[in-house]
Amino acid sequence: MSKAAELASLASASETALSNRNIVINGAMQISQRATSVTGIGASSGYFTLDRYNLLCDSTAGRLTMTQTADGPSGFANCLKLDCTTADTSIAAAERFAIRQSFEGQDLQQFKKGTSDAEDFQVSFYAKANGNFTYVCGFYDVDNNRTVSRTFAVTSSWQRFTINFGKDTTGAFGDDNASSLQLRWYLHAGSNYTGGTLQEEWGAVTNNETAGGMTSSFFSSTDNTFFLTGVQLEVGTVATPFEHRSFGQELALCQRYFEIHTTLVDFHMLAIAQAVSSTQAIFIMPFLVTKRTAPTVTFSASGTFTANTAGASNAGAATAIAVETSEIDAIRGILTVGSGLSAGNASFLQMLGSQDSAATVKLDSEL
Repeated sequence: MSKAAELASLASASETALSNRNIVINGAMQISQRATSVTGIGASSGYFTLDRYNLLCDSTAGRLTMTQTADGPSGFANCLKLDCTTADTSIAAAERFAIRQSFEGQDLQQFKKGTSDAEDFQVSFYAKANGNFTYVCGFYDVDNNRTVSRTFAVTSSWQRFTINFGKDTTGAFGDDNASSLQLRWYLHAGSNYTGGTLQEEWGAVTNNETAGGMTSSFFSSTDNTFFLTGVQLEVGTVATPFEHRSFGQELALCQRYFEIHTTLVDFHMLAIAQAVSSTQAIFIMPFLVTKRTAPTVTFSASGTFTANTAGASNAGAATAIAVETSEIDAIRGILTVGSGLSAGNASFLQMLGSQDSAATVKLDSEL
């Protein structure tokens, strides 16, 4: 078969374009804006290291370290690594631990879910562990409270898993920016989630079938590890080769949900401003990428910021910094200093690396 024929066959089988087919963001684990490694995770759910990968932690006493590490299979420089640091061998019924990625409904319309023309959900990923474990991968339909799950058996060697979760003619996804679907990897669960028969076809949620029959537990020993990379979700009945995107493309996709500004130099200009008095300046900070929603904004200590006015010296460390208005493209805020500004003059907001090398502004629009 010629190369052109192969490509045509691949496009027909996948029922989608040969580019922009992977709906997962950061599937090759390239982007980790928050941190590359965090310890002591397990008391609560959240985003800790790799962008777009949220850990679901319910009631477990187990603890772990989550790391972006350079231990991927051939063709992948990075992977997500989980390392159990505190075991939990007495599993209560309500315990649950999973990795998950959430998707906006407007990014899922090509699945035609809830119609007679519904398309298959095809998932592929690479995974390994420190030994032989059987875990569960599945979807949770947030809009319609529906689910489907399948088991996968990891070993100490990298494997590529391909799972066709089939189509669902019931329950359309909302065409909006809200969370409509979660892709989950269950690594630990109590009887509330494992007590039934695994739900391998799309249907209404029955909690004890979500990870039904799963007997392996990531928290069974402090020797346990789990590695994940090369994650792909696409339309169709065939798992196509992983779609690699450039670092810049992945970063921009991640920044729709989370953006961080930091400085490790003496001064870093963050935003344009105008002094309204000798002690206050109003600033406008445009975002690098339009956000999913108006973000929650978190500043480091106020003393890590200052403002300068044309013709005036540095006003000194701020005594306060606050957001007045948050939109999807920018924030408007007020910086307060002790003195030194000139009312009416153009100014700019600075981050002071020399006073705190960890000066940051975090913009959070996560699902």
